[in-house]
Amino acid sequence: MGALISTVLLVLEPLTDFAFLWLEWPGISAAYFFRGAVGGSTVAGIAISWIVNALSYGLGAFVILSAFRVLRDA
Repeated sequence: MGALISTVLLVLEPLTDFAFLWLEWPGISAAYFFRGAVGGSTVAGIAISWIVNALSYGLGAFVILSAFRVLRDA
């Protein structure tokens, strides 16, 4: 789920010429801090950004879906 959301954010930016920076902020922050540690490669920065966004949005989706399940079972 998180990987899908992160991929959509990554693909929408060049297609729409509009940056969803408020949605991409966790990954962009991680890429900014850790990209230097991997040699400053742009591809590595994009990969770090995609992975961090996938993890953060995947965790968010898991929490929301778990809350719905608990509410439904209650």
